[in-house]
Amino acid sequence: MQNKNNNNELINPLWDEHGYIQVYTGDGKGKTTASLGLAMRALGRNWKVLLIMFTKGGNDYGELNSFRNLSGKIQENMTIMQAGLDRIIYSNNITDADKKAILDGWDVAKRAISNDEYKLVILDEINIAISLGIIDVEEVLQVLNNKPDDIEIVLTGRDAHPKIIETAHLVSKIEPVKHYWDIGVSARKGIEY
Repeated sequence: MQNKNNNNELINPLWDEHGYIQVYTGDGKGKTTASLGLAMRALGRNWKVLLIMFTKGGNDYGELNSFRNLSGKIQENMTIMQAGLDRIIYSNNITDADKKAILDGWDVAKRAISNDEYKLVILDEINIAISLGIIDVEEVLQVLNNKPDDIEIVLTGRDAHPKIIETAHLVSKIEPVKHYWDIGVSARKGIEY
């Protein structure tokens, strides 16, 4: 039996056992940070979490240092894969090595989702990989639409494809109002990375 809210819409009585699709997009700072906060919350509930960092390689990320130093039990539940080289990619500097790293990460994500291995899957910066044409949006939609019911999937990165936004259950668009970069402050260790 389903409950009804004040708007007479049906509410799934098992809403807390259902996994939804979330998108954090926009030009503002905080998309990855929001998804990592969600990862910490899920880990605190003993969820298995997969974080795939598309377009990001190298070891100079504070969040990687933090996750490596968490308790043994939490580390057992957290899997991190970097699916990018140690540089920022744009449409004019993509190499075959960039594409391979990103597509390798996408293959891991597809397998993990179809095998129902994790309760939370974070596809960090996948929106960039889609907008650059490295990962096919239709293939992503197929995976999202066929995911196991209990997996929560988060997609981050600017320029989220309109079809991804339409498919998602939650979309947060983070827009810059004011940023210290505008006055020449560079990325700071511990804050931006």
